[in-house]
Amino acid sequence: MLPNLRHLFDIPEDVAYLNCAYMGPLMHKVVEAAEKGARVKAQPWTIKPSDFFETPEKVRELTGKLIGCSADHIAVIPSASYGLAIAARNLTINKGQSIIVAGEQFPSNRHIWAKRAEETGADLVTADGQDLTEAFLGAITADTAVVAASACRWTDGRVIDLEKVSKACKDVGAALVLDLTQSLGAMPFDVKAVDPDFMVCAAYKWLLGPYSSGILYVAERQWEGSPIEEGWMNRAGAENFARLVDYSNRYRHGARRFDMGEVANFAALPALCVALSQIIEWSVDNLYLSLSRRNLELAARASTMGLLPVGETERAGHFLTLGLNESAPADLVQKLAEENVYVSQRGASLRITPHVWTTEQDIERLFSALKKYL
Repeated sequence: MLPNLRHLFDIPEDVAYLNCAYMGPLMHKVVEAAEKGARVKAQPWTIKPSDFFETPEKVRELTGKLIGCSADHIAVIPSASYGLAIAARNLTINKGQSIIVAGEQFPSNRHIWAKRAEETGADLVTADGQDLTEAFLGAITADTAVVAASACRWTDGRVIDLEKVSKACKDVGAALVLDLTQSLGAMPFDVKAVDPDFMVCAAYKWLLGPYSSGILYVAERQWEGSPIEEGWMNRAGAENFARLVDYSNRYRHGARRFDMGEVANFAALPALCVALSQIIEWSVDNLYLSLSRRNLELAARASTMGLLPVGETERAGHFLTLGLNESAPADLVQKLAEENVYVSQRGASLRITPHVWTTEQDIERLFSALKKYL
């Protein structure tokens, strides 16, 4: 179990922030890295050509350590939707085939596939149920072109066994595209064991990184794909500023061709490096164990109030969702916020996602507020 690490964050003592699945706060040192990077841009004459490439490479290396791959597999992107658009652009989908998504899947990971289904004449198939793994396995057929999934559903934390889904995809020749925004950094993930074609993750939630930054994993079999942007930095020889007019038809090695334009964000990327480094130091295994134990305690206590959590074996350990009765006030989240308790509501469930900054005082504040309004 990790100790309480609230001192690393700018969270006042009277604030119970239990909403990491909404947005992770920045650590003090992450803010400092972003501020330092912004000050660099204030004096652009200090920026060397190598500065455009070194920090993106560090992001790739750290992400590789986090998920178990080489830096060559990682592209730097601004958002999950950007990475999903790259995946959709490069996967073959034919008329009559199917694209499978989860019920209540996050909009960014549904809209892109709904559009591709419409463009190609494919069928958009929804996999849903109490057991999302079985729902996906039951939906995959010989006609499946793409399975778009996550490690856990953002609304209720229900888990999907990605290794089983990946095997089913490979059995029928379907591509696997993952959005791990709601799990990477808090829930263990071995990219070699799952072997997706593409995996995206926005950094502003469980990676505790800045907004408008993220990562894209690309399997080697997809390295020859087409990027969204034909920027100067994703071409071979871009490091030589004096010879940029020697236009290259070759891309940089591996997934670098898929980098976003202006990838050398001098404020966001240094901040992301600090956040990734800290998560690696803590270890995702330790984080998952710590958060899971905390949520088991919360679930047991909530059950005594008639708030029914998604079952321990059905949900990811770092997520806790509590079913609300019809008598619950429609503005419950707002009422809790007035008590300095910050959670989310998704559908008829209250989503509670604590982290290493959560104290016993926070938990008491949460349950005191729940008793007041329920």
